[in-house]
Amino acid sequence: MNKSLARILALVLILSMLPFSALADTPSAQELAEGYIAVLSGLEWGTAGATLKTAAAAGEVCAFAERYGLYDLDADALQANLRAAYDDMGEDGQAAFWAGFDAVRALIDDCLEDDEANHSLFEDAGAAETMNSVMCDPLNRLAWENLRDCTLSMRNDEGMPGAADPAAAEKIDYLALVNKLHPLPKGWEDALETVTITNSLGDEVEVETRAYAAYLLLKTDLEENDGIYLELDSARRSVAAQQDIMDRFTQKYGADYAAKTVATPGYSEHHTGLALDLYFRIKNDDGTFTDVYYNEDMTRPEYEGLWATVHAKLADYGFILRYLPDKEYITGYGYEPWHIRYIDNADMAKEIMAQPGMTLEKWLGAAADAGATVDYGTSELYTPEELKEAAVQVKCRFASFAGCELHTLRYAGDDCNTEENLAWMNQLDEGKGYVQVAEFISDFHSPIQPGDDEAWEADKEYTNWQWWLARTADGGWQLLTWGY
Repeated sequence: MNKSLARILALVLILSMLPFSALADTPSAQELAEGYIAVLSGLEWGTAGATLKTAAAAGEVCAFAERYGLYDLDADALQANLRAAYDDMGEDGQAAFWAGFDAVRALIDDCLEDDEANHSLFEDAGAAETMNSVMCDPLNRLAWENLRDCTLSMRNDEGMPGAADPAAAEKIDYLALVNKLHPLPKGWEDALETVTITNSLGDEVEVETRAYAAYLLLKTDLEENDGIYLELDSARRSVAAQQDIMDRFTQKYGADYAAKTVATPGYSEHHTGLALDLYFRIKNDDGTFTDVYYNEDMTRPEYEGLWATVHAKLADYGFILRYLPDKEYITGYGYEPWHIRYIDNADMAKEIMAQPGMTLEKWLGAAADAGATVDYGTSELYTPEELKEAAVQVKCRFASFAGCELHTLRYAGDDCNTEENLAWMNQLDEGKGYVQVAEFISDFHSPIQPGDDEAWEADKEYTNWQWWLARTADGGWQLLTWGY
């Protein structure tokens, strides 16, 4: 079944499952509110689309509005009963309700705004007349808008957990670029609508509402069709929380170490709520699950096939893979198969994912990338993997060279590992006890137009730019200095 069609049909069944048919012809506001909340909070995304056999339920959805006169509902009474039913739910139920509502709201409103595209989908499902009724009958349309607006008004009641501006979802830019050079847009945290869920590890994860709804669709698709089970490890982290981490690391380890290991507050994509870190739940033969969530475990060779399957389906639900292999000099981060980004546009996501090596930075025109080459040369001191790890440190740092385009990066050779250079490294970072040194050399081009950084001459090719790294006997590479 076409995935977009499945989403439409899932929506149809969601609303058709509301227990209006089981109620009297004129249900009370309390019965209506309790039925509405019960279905949205107990929703299992994706299952509805998979179990729907015909499009007949679409007719039932459109008919319920006229049948129960929701175009002329008593908004005050319904809102009061919605609030009462909501207050009786636990935190998990409340989060599920808002996730369900926001997903349903977004899908219905999108259908009404894009009548041609979505009409064809309903036509394929044999429900064209039903869709016409929703789009063309002012009473049916008003019925949905009344129910939507009543729910949004409840969300914005004083004291309502998670209260937010009803138009918040329209205020954030789902293509916003947040990285080491681009901060979180002003007002983002005030406009953001989120839900908080508890994962299989017992950790709370906060995520933007539409991103969470799309994740649930992806999750269900993978479970039902590929036997792959995903969970959310992390998503949104507030700027204040990031600052707390930075302060603690600075106090404990010093400002220099903190700057190297902790993302600068305000410059982490996780602030957006649109960046999701995933982990696997591996199903055992006895039906139990084993959680695989450590980074070093998730990058083991036996999971490469699972990640490939996950990545192949990301774009169908509006996600892209954010930190690609060998693109650290653009993104500022090493390859993370678990880190996905929601952009709320499946067609655009498919275009991005269809182009190997396409980063969000390049797609948005925020970075130039002609494709840098890396030459690890030959070494009797270090393995290719060790040199690759060192190069990643260099490339991640290069990503902060605003407007510069990396052309080549190459290992300078084992001759750099001298006692003199080792003493220099230990002088730069006293007390660490470094025992090995590595030097890389790069060629890159500076921005055509000079920016705020006066370190570069405009539109110039810089060659033989040096990068010096060192490591201890049992530690990883540390990038200590660079330049001529």
